[in-house]
Amino acid sequence: MEKGGFVYILTTRKNTVLYTGVTSDMMKRIWEHKQGVFPGFTKKYSVTKLVYCEQHHDMNEAITREKCIKKWNRDWKIQLIEKNNPEWKDLYETMTNPVPAFAGMTQKEIVKTTQAHNHATTTH
Repeated sequence: MEKGGFVYILTTRKNTVLYTGVTSDMMKRIWEHKQGVFPGFTKKYSVTKLVYCEQHHDMNEAITREKCIKKWNRDWKIQLIEKNNPEWKDLYETMTNPVPAFAGMTQKEIVKTTQAHNHATTTH
């Protein structure tokens, strides 16, 4: 059975930058963004506020939807956000079970653990 996925949009504290992503583990992935676990765009520009999320039963559907949204202009993305979250609240704060398995680990430990997990899942 195919594991589902989530498409999400993050922004900065002042709602100036938008980032669209996809994941199979929403809580973990948003926590990683918030902690700056991995180098990249979201860490560089402090894009950590979850303002939009949609769940898909099939990961391939989620990936297709993410690619579609990434092609949209900024105004369309803003309309999507404001239709569902007009106050641009951080939705992560309202999600259940906000503490991921990494809680209490250092960034170095998290990266090492994640890399080991990714290696293990790609070699099996």
